Amino acid sequence: MAAALIWISLFVGLLEGLGRIEAQQTTLHPLVGRVFVHTLDHESFPHLPEHVFPVPAPVPITYHAHLQGHPDLPRWLRYTQRSPYQPGFLYGTATPEDRGRQVIEVTAYNRDSFDTTQQMLVLLIGDPEGPLLPYQAEFLVRSHDVEEVLPSTPASRFLTALGGLWEPGELQLLNITSALDRGGRVPLPIEGRKEGVYIKVGSASPFSTCLKMVASPDSHARCAQGQPPLLSCYDSLAPHFRVDWCNVSLVDKSVPEPADEVPAPGDGILEHDPFFCPPTEATARDFLPDALVTLLVPLLVALLLTLLLAYVMCCRREGRLKRDLATSDIQMVHHCTIRGNTEELRQMASSREVPRPLSTLPMFNVRTGERLPPQVDSAQVPLILDQH
Repeated sequence: MAAALIWISLFVGLLEGLGRIEAQQTTLHPLVGRVFVHTLDHESFPHLPEHVFPVPAPVPITYHAHLQGHPDLPRWLRYTQRSPYQPGFLYGTATPEDRGRQVIEVTAYNRDSFDTTQQMLVLLIGDPEGPLLPYQAEFLVRSHDVEEVLPSTPASRFLTALGGLWEPGELQLLNITSALDRGGRVPLPIEGRKEGVYIKVGSASPFSTCLKMVASPDSHARCAQGQPPLLSCYDSLAPHFRVDWCNVSLVDKSVPEPADEVPAPGDGILEHDPFFCPPTEATARDFLPDALVTLLVPLLVALLLTLLLAYVMCCRREGRLKRDLATSDIQMVHHCTIRGNTEELRQMASSREVPRPLSTLPMFNVRTGERLPPQVDSAQVPLILDQH
């Protein structure tokens, strides 16, 4: 009874929480080719009841985000949350195909009181202002997880530290991707082990000599042999960011790529080739000999095997005469004597008329109900029973 009351109270609380869902709307302006990060925390959902966020005890809250009218997020947007006691993040980089308006529905769940609230994120994706960023570099930071780099403070610290390795100029974050999304392995649960994160940075200034040396073929050869790459400058990212310099990639988009040639449709007739002269006429060919060979040869082989097996099974039997001749006379006489004596004893036993032994009679008479065995003269019972 108590368990039923508990379930009923939980169900009623859930219905009340669902009834208090209020969708609030927030407008955001992501830019094409620039990283977009939106934090989902307690402050993002002010319409939750006040008792949902008691102070100072933390409350476990999880979030679920999806594109309006679809079960999942758009392809360029991702969601991550390390635990219900930590904030969640929506992050990604929009592509030119994603320009326009997109609405993301976010639902927050309180895991203690089962209260929920909903928020509508209106994303107005547009083109960035300012100069283009043709020089792009991607770094693998092994000392951080993706949610540790998404906040603005660590990201700004990374750009400031990277300015010591690049030419003076404005650096901007282009993309942030977890190493697990790029084929990385989940680290062991050991202190200090991180998943790793790929950080892509763009700039209008050319690459420095130091970065070009890191991405040179000589550095790749040293990395293939298990040695550190060539680094001619001071690593300004250490010790806050442990960068894997063997996984640094540089992309230069300042030189436009040549446009692909559009193939012109032809008339469908191949040009004359002196090295390829296909025959114009096919000579007549008689397939009867090939068919006879294909059918008769297996049949003849099967017939020969059948005759050989019949000869071995029927024409080469030894017979009783040959078996008896191969047996010694003493053994044959001994076998015949034993067999003859056995037959004689059986005939003598079967011709003797004696009553049935007591052991074969029932212990009581079925008709009269007597339990004593019938009276039989023991003198007429033979000592040796007949053998059949």
